[in-house]
Order: sequence, then C-alpha cells, then structure tokens
Amino acid sequence: MGWRRRCRASTAPRRARRHQPRRIGLRGGGDGAARVAIAAPAWTEERLFALFPALAPMAGRLAGRMSGGEQQMLAIARTLMGNPHLLLLDEPSEGLAPVVVDRLAEAVGALKAAGLTILLSEQNLRFAAAVGDRAVVLETGHVRYDGPLAALLADEAARLRFLAV
Repeated sequence: MGWRRRCRASTAPRRARRHQPRRIGLRGGGDGAARVAIAAPAWTEERLFALFPALAPMAGRLAGRMSGGEQQMLAIARTLMGNPHLLLLDEPSEGLAPVVVDRLAEAVGALKAAGLTILLSEQNLRFAAAVGDRAVVLETGHVRYDGPLAALLADEAARLRFLAV
C-alpha cells in the first residue's frame, strides 16, 4: 500500500531523485503459514518521468524549491517507487492551480488505467469526477451515499443534498 500524505512540508528538505524503495518479502499468515507478497509492476525513474514529465528537469532540485503542484507530483512519484498495490490520496488537488489539477487528474487517470487501485479522499468534485468510479459520501462519521459516482453526478437532488455547502 502506498500513501501520499496531505502535508507537503515533510518533503521539503529532500531531493527529487532520492527515494527508498520498499522490499517485498514474506509475511506470516493468520494460520502461521508464510505467504509471499506478490510484487506490483516495478516503477522506475523513467516510468515516473513519463507519468510526470515536469519532474524530469528537476531531478536534483530540493523539494522545498518546487511549486505546490510539483511537490504533489513528487510525493506521488516517491510513493510509487515503493511499488504499491493500493495508493491512498488525501486531497491531492488542495491548493493547486486549475491547470495543475488537470495535469494531476490525467496522471491519476493513467495510474488507474494501468491497474493501480486508488482510494481518493477529495473535496474537489471536478477532480473526483475526472478520476473516480465510485463515491462514498461521509457526514459526521456516517455513510450518506455509497454507489456509482456517475449516478450521484446525474442526480441533481442527491448532489444538492450531499454535496452542497
């Protein structure tokens, strides 16, 4: 599982090229038997630069000297270097310019098309609609809607009830 944390400040002192891949190994099963974790397709710098072309020219730059959108891309790229089967994204579009949000949506869509499972927590409906299949709306800890995102978007009454501020 890979997780891209919401706060970008934690990546500030790191360089773009620095990463620490996680190793896949043996884990004990609930019955005491060992199970081998199956590795996801390996991510390389070349694949990441193809997904996020803006990062290639800044491979040696400190993350703190990158824009917010570049830091988001870097955080996701660093997470992908761990070869996760599941990627958790916590409001990746927060605070980004609309053009950067569109580029990020394209990248997340490409990850989804490549077969990576993505759990997205997002308040930007336009971004979520561009990449999501299913929606779960939570309100004060209770599930208010759980179903296809397309059905939620098509139902104006539901959108107003669940998504209006």
